[in-house]
Amino acid sequence: MATPDTARQQRKPNWKLIGPGMVVAATGVGSGDLVATLVAGNLFGYTLLWATIVGAVVKISLAEATGRWHLATGRTIFDGWSSLGKWTHVYFAPYIVIWGFVYGATAMSASALPLAALFPVLPLWAWAILCGLAGLVFVWFNHYAIFEKVMTALVGLMFVTVVGLAIYVVPNVGEAVKGLVPIIPSGPDSLMTTLALVGGVGGTITMAAYGYWVNAKGWRDSTWMRMMRWDNRIAYATTGLFVIATLVLGAELLYATNIALTQDDQGLLQLSDVLADRFGRPLSVVFLIGFFAAAFSSVLGVWHGVSLMFADFVGHVRGKVNRPVEERERSWEFRAYLLWLTFPPMLLLIFDRPIQLVLIYGVLGAFFMPFLAFTLLWLLNSSRVPREWRNGWLSNAGLAIAGLLFIVLCVRELVNQLSGL
Repeated sequence: MATPDTARQQRKPNWKLIGPGMVVAATGVGSGDLVATLVAGNLFGYTLLWATIVGAVVKISLAEATGRWHLATGRTIFDGWSSLGKWTHVYFAPYIVIWGFVYGATAMSASALPLAALFPVLPLWAWAILCGLAGLVFVWFNHYAIFEKVMTALVGLMFVTVVGLAIYVVPNVGEAVKGLVPIIPSGPDSLMTTLALVGGVGGTITMAAYGYWVNAKGWRDSTWMRMMRWDNRIAYATTGLFVIATLVLGAELLYATNIALTQDDQGLLQLSDVLADRFGRPLSVVFLIGFFAAAFSSVLGVWHGVSLMFADFVGHVRGKVNRPVEERERSWEFRAYLLWLTFPPMLLLIFDRPIQLVLIYGVLGAFFMPFLAFTLLWLLNSSRVPREWRNGWLSNAGLAIAGLLFIVLCVRELVNQLSGL
């Protein structure tokens, strides 16, 4: 619990200690974010560059609020949700179970796509199963410190490959500067594309895992607040540059062409084909490596972070509140969810996904980001948090804007899912 003394005795930010932010950023930026940004560049050139920057700022406010709750109170975010009432359990229980089942297959498939393109010796489903098993074995037998180092290395690989390619294709600086002016382009669905780009830069449920990774790092009281904020800003600045680089690739290689980019993971393979045609196979390989780093970092991050959240959830149900992260990492609940993420979703890789399950997944998932934003707004303005760490006007504005944005995206997702029936 924070006191005025600990609020003053802040540890100075240190580059060497940066880590949890890189983990949450690497986990959040997956193949879906790359596709959305490429499609935006494909359709509108640099016009929506500003939206990628706003998206990074929105996620900074959400992650900062999550980390601040953990450090200011010494309690986990799920402990905070529980204090709001049992209704949070009623929502979270089916969500995390169904989400994990469908996401497991999605993440494994996304990681397999670049591997199947680079090494077509195995079918896609076989590569997907290997990616899932690799994530399971790595997280099962390693603790947070090793996990963080590997995630940071994957961030570096993502950054070097994709940002390097964006520089190589020589972005149009004049058009990029124009893209900093907030303009919504004309055309069907342009508003929703803009909002989706703002809302999609870097994470969903993994945003809530940030506080758990902050604690796993050893930051467990408010003396680490300045360090946490520094860590968060550096991570999402890195994420923002990575996403901007993806938009540059879409704008320079696909805009004003007759290529209709597929709005799923196959769109990334289309871009690798364009790179091969324009610049040769080596640059295509570089992009596929970056694609794999982005996708597989999401596998590792979800396998670790969401399993910690599940272990915390089950702990609350069983009356074991606020166990140390190290204990949760070795708990049967953590490992049970690891197995749930890995093996049942393999059925969805071999057989097609049942439409009813996808519908439930889409509906529950659409509600999570508004749920996160507005519960953080509630918690961080309440007496549950020491006065010096409660929200100021800027944090309240950021969380309110994020919540309203995600409500709009939630309604859109619900309409899309219901219209598919």
